[in-house]
Amino acid sequence: MVDVQNRNDERNIPLQKVGIKNLKYPIQVLDKVRKTQSTVATVNMYVNLPHHYKGTHMSRFIEVFDRHRANILMPEFLVMLRDVRIALEAERSFCELEFPYFIEKKAPVSGQPSMMEYTCRYIGEESEQDRQFFVGIDVPVGTVCPCSKEISARGAHNQRGTVRVTVQYDSFFWIEDVIETIESAASSGLYSLLKREDEKFVTEHAYDNPVFVEDVVRNVCVKLETENEFPWFSVEAENNESIHNHDAFAYVERGRRPNRTLFDASAL
Repeated sequence: MVDVQNRNDERNIPLQKVGIKNLKYPIQVLDKVRKTQSTVATVNMYVNLPHHYKGTHMSRFIEVFDRHRANILMPEFLVMLRDVRIALEAERSFCELEFPYFIEKKAPVSGQPSMMEYTCRYIGEESEQDRQFFVGIDVPVGTVCPCSKEISARGAHNQRGTVRVTVQYDSFFWIEDVIETIESAASSGLYSLLKREDEKFVTEHAYDNPVFVEDVVRNVCVKLETENEFPWFSVEAENNESIHNHDAFAYVERGRRPNRTLFDASAL
């Protein structure tokens, strides 16, 4: 059959990225407790396109991803990107993978178990000359305002927030360990199921540990630098304020800033 994509294009315009977006696909990832976890990812995959090619072969993205979907582990992610680049005869390949990750979390007093959802991302690009791989984790947390506690005769305002960490992959680590680090830096973690004794504990624990968004990103930053050796990472905290008509935000990045041709980490 005629291969239209391989026809010559005379406009002399190379494209930085062509490929597929918003593909929903079942995958398996590593789980610290259960060894593996099945989930569903939203997948974006691209390659560069030289100026003389009319188009790329979209089906090859799916073919390669399907071969790897049962083994989307951190060390193998770049292997998949290499296979994409080779299959599409490209110089550079890219992938953005986002998926919900579930951890069984026990309530702090009653011990009642329930499943807690976190959003994770694998972001990478690969060529013969270099390869970059980043892991992103979004963690919902609770915060109590130190100012509100200090100036109020009764109580203090509190809110839910999200802490988003993106790390440059250098050696294997567990997603669960980073989540635990993030939750410990806030006033409290969140739970899907709490009995009355648990609610009392969480409320009082958060009240005893008030933090601004600035405190949260600094706390996470210190813990990540102490417990890990990431070449680069960023920490972003955003509070959905309960008594203001705006959100509170803070951001920090540490380490040698990577050559981010794939994404802008501050926007993740």
